[in-house]
Order: sequence, then structure tokens, then C-alpha cells
Amino acid sequence: MDLTKKRNEIDAIDDAIFELLNQRLAVVADIGKQKVQTGSSIYRPEREKQIIERLAHKKSAYLNALAIEAIYQEIFAISRNLELPEKVAYLGPLGSYTHQAAEERFGAMSEYLAMTNISSVFKAVELGRAKYGVVPLENNTNGMVGDTIDLLANSELKIIAEIILPIHHSFASDCEHLGDVKRIYSKDIAFGQCNEFIKSHQLQDIDRIPVDSTAKAAQLAKEDKNAAAICSKIAGKLYHLPIMFDNIEDSNKNKTRFVIISDFVNAPSGKDKTSVFATLKEFDKSGTLLLLLKDFSQRGINLTKIDSRPIKTKSDFSFGFYIDFDGHRDDVHIQELFEARKGELKWLGSYVKMDENA
Repeated sequence: MDLTKKRNEIDAIDDAIFELLNQRLAVVADIGKQKVQTGSSIYRPEREKQIIERLAHKKSAYLNALAIEAIYQEIFAISRNLELPEKVAYLGPLGSYTHQAAEERFGAMSEYLAMTNISSVFKAVELGRAKYGVVPLENNTNGMVGDTIDLLANSELKIIAEIILPIHHSFASDCEHLGDVKRIYSKDIAFGQCNEFIKSHQLQDIDRIPVDSTAKAAQLAKEDKNAAAICSKIAGKLYHLPIMFDNIEDSNKNKTRFVIISDFVNAPSGKDKTSVFATLKEFDKSGTLLLLLKDFSQRGINLTKIDSRPIKTKSDFSFGFYIDFDGHRDDVHIQELFEARKGELKWLGSYVKMDENA
């Protein structure tokens, strides 16, 4: 094979891709001007999903749906910043898994604001300091994040998208050889999730130093020439800490669901999920919850999650219910549900449903 000839072919193709991207971004810039004039939202998750699904149906020997999504998420992020640069608030610190989720959706070019708690993320968006907020909602092993549910139940902000992020831990260090590592920094829970790796690499007798976050672990390991960190891939990247081993967790089934919050409403995409917080008027009455569930069933609405949550504004043992179900609020049968349960269902958002098994 003549490598020089093949490389010249690649260069020519790259030049063509570059020109086509320029053409695409020119159209995006025109759309951005129109959106700014009309006050429309720049981020349209349902439109992005339509593009990815359309391309995924094309025949390719080399590009599967995941590869197409990875490429186009970066193109979308560049496009959004061209239309109107936006700030994204997220639950910090820098290098956290929430940061990783935010960057996967909004790209490396966006401006990010790390917040110390979930309430601060909501406040940043409510006050206009950021257009979007990214917060964890649930983990498939640790359950729901109560603070996020409480804030959604009492805020006018809506869920406009969800991100399902597999939680992978990396072993990162500046040490050239594993035998040079004398200390490992990480969060308590991360040590437990990587127990098999620690044992199989004979690291169980090395000092394990717990810290507040895996991002902090990466920072400390960078400053300690005989240390390593169990951290996220993005934390290793941020602190220029080389990754010696990737995906070291005992289970590959650990996933966290994050939600993006903002101040606008999504149009229906045809494959949506709606979230509500239900506060039942006659909670103490026998069969009240069963009647609510029947209201869903009778309208053919598929529930995908229901989780109880104490109502902190009341002094008794009152509970509300966080509920996810298939469909968009604009769907006729779902509108009927909201009308039947007026005053009991607080709409938290309708947004494109992600594949939790991907």
C-alpha cells in the first residue's frame, strides 16, 4: 500500500469536511440571529435527537449510533456557542462526574460554573448567572438525590434534558511504575467500588487517603510524586495526571442520571418523558395513592418511576411522590391527567427520553 497516496486522500477528505463544517456553521449563525431576535431557546434537545437518529439510520460499515452521537455532540456544542455563548452551572468541584456529564452534553468550549451545592446551581440559573444547570437526580445503586427532588418541587425551573452517565473510575498517577505508588487518594465510596482492582494489583497494603471528591484526589496526586488517584477521566485530564488504568470499578453497571434544568419548555419529540411531583390532597385516606395510579393506567400512561419524598414544609409526616412517565405534557391524554389532578401534580418538565441501557 502506498501510504503517501492514502494520506493525501485523507487530507483531501479532511479539507472537504472542513469546508462542509464551515457551511454548516454559517447556516447555524443565521439561525442564531433569528433565535436571538425572537427570544427562542438556543438548546433544542429534541432537534438534536432527530438529527442523530436520522443519521444513525444511514448505512455505514464504520459509524454506529454511538460514534455518530459522539461526533455530533461536539458539533452541536460548537454550534450552540456560535449561536449564543451560554454559561452552564453544575455541581462541582471541577473534575466531578457532574462536570463530566455537563461537558459531554455542552462540549469543551462552553463556560462552566462549578457550584458547591445543588441549591447554588438552581440559584445561578434562576438569577440568570447561567442559562443551564446540571445536577444529579439518581444513581442506580444509591437511589434518588433528595436535594434535587426538593428543589425541583419548589422551583419554576424545568427539566429540559437528561443525561445517563456510566460511572467509570480511572487509576491515575505521575509514577512511571505501579511499584512507585506509595499512597492512593480518592473518595471513600470510590475505594469500595474498586476493591477488586486494588486486590488484584496488590495495592491493599498501600495507604488509602480519603478526600472529599475524586477531583480533589487527582489534584493531590498531581502534587505528590509517589501518589495515585482513583478519579474520573475528566479529573485526570484537568490536572494533567496520566491514566495508568481505566474502568477499574468492580461493576460496570453503575450509572448516574443527571438532569439539565433551565427556564424554557421543550417541544414534543415523539419520544419524550415527563416528570411531576405529586402532592395528594387526601394523603391519609385509604386508597388515595392507588386512585392516582389508576388515573395513569386508565389513560394508558406508562409509569417508569415513582419515589416517595417527605414534604419538608409540613410539620407532620406528609409525603409527596416524584413520578416519571412516558409522553409529553402536550399529549392529549396527559393534558387530561393534569386537568383531572389539578393542584396535585406539579409539572417538572417534559424532555427527550434517553436509553438507560445504552
